Amino acid sequence: MSGLALYMVTNSKLAEEIRQTRPFRNAAVEATLGILRTATQLRREFAQVVDPSGITPAQYNVLRILRGAGAAGLPTLVVRDRLLEEAPGITRLLDKLEVAGLVSRERAMPDRRQVMCFITPKGLALLKKLDPVIAAVEERCGVALSAPELRTIIDLLDRVREGIQKAGKAERRQKRPRDRKRADA
Repeated sequence: MSGLALYMVTNSKLAEEIRQTRPFRNAAVEATLGILRTATQLRREFAQVVDPSGITPAQYNVLRILRGAGAAGLPTLVVRDRLLEEAPGITRLLDKLEVAGLVSRERAMPDRRQVMCFITPKGLALLKKLDPVIAAVEERCGVALSAPELRTIIDLLDRVREGIQKAGKAERRQKRPRDRKRADA
């Protein structure tokens, strides 16, 4: 019996949760869907904690990034690059936080094209209020696993992200020669 055939007859907790009646095509499909389902559940848990504070999880992430930067602050694009999830409009995200008095921005000198972002005392106070609640959610999310299991998940997820990044780079390299030929035509 092949590995694929063996895999197809294995019952899956994920398949039960999403009420899937047909087997997954392969383990990679099930793992991908499992990661996405878990991420959705984690996102929901965090949203339930931060939403009552009047901010979104993405805004909370920006505040954490800026708190970590300290008094030096960070350029807007660096904040964008550090976000856990891509935000379609980092400027809009920062606009809302600035209106709420949670961040401030100022043009950098001498390069006025760069905008520096800073967390305000009000932003720090909000994070201080949320820290214990967020810590409780993080603890609850990891409670079913031992420390070595958590380390294993961290390492495996690192490898998944590295694989995705390498595949993306290879795909972009393969597309480049064709794009050049079209430009020369």
